[in-house]
Amino acid sequence: MTVRIAVASLAAATWTAALFLAGPAAADNTNADPKDNHAMTEIEVTVDGQVLHATLDDSVAAKDFAAMLPLELTLTDFHGIEKVADLPRKLDTSSAPASYRPDTGDITLYAPWGNLAIFYKPFQESRGLVRLGEFDGAIDALIQDGETPIRIEQAD
Repeated sequence: MTVRIAVASLAAATWTAALFLAGPAAADNTNADPKDNHAMTEIEVTVDGQVLHATLDDSVAAKDFAAMLPLELTLTDFHGIEKVADLPRKLDTSSAPASYRPDTGDITLYAPWGNLAIFYKPFQESRGLVRLGEFDGAIDALIQDGETPIRIEQAD
């Protein structure tokens, strides 16, 4: 019995030390920064003949999104902070953090609704929001009134 307690105590101490050394994000991935993922896929978003360049993250959800390309979507404005469009199917978000705080130029998925959301203004941390990537420059061409048809494809 004494040996079992000592082994259990050693295991608990080792686990606690590992979490301490790894930092608070190791215990709960809701604080993990998706921007820490290494860039994976370069994409192009065409709006009214203008090509905007973006980079998708090296994440399960972003890879699943890239597998859908090319896509022709129609963006609509949502609450004056983002452009949204329905995707043809749900993305795999199995390894995604529970929430994300979007910044201007972020390409995201709102998992509960299964739609693409491109932020043109920063927003608060939101449960169910999954970062897919970000634009490499200005996104002024996307900020239009009404519906905005776009084409998303992998860059050559």
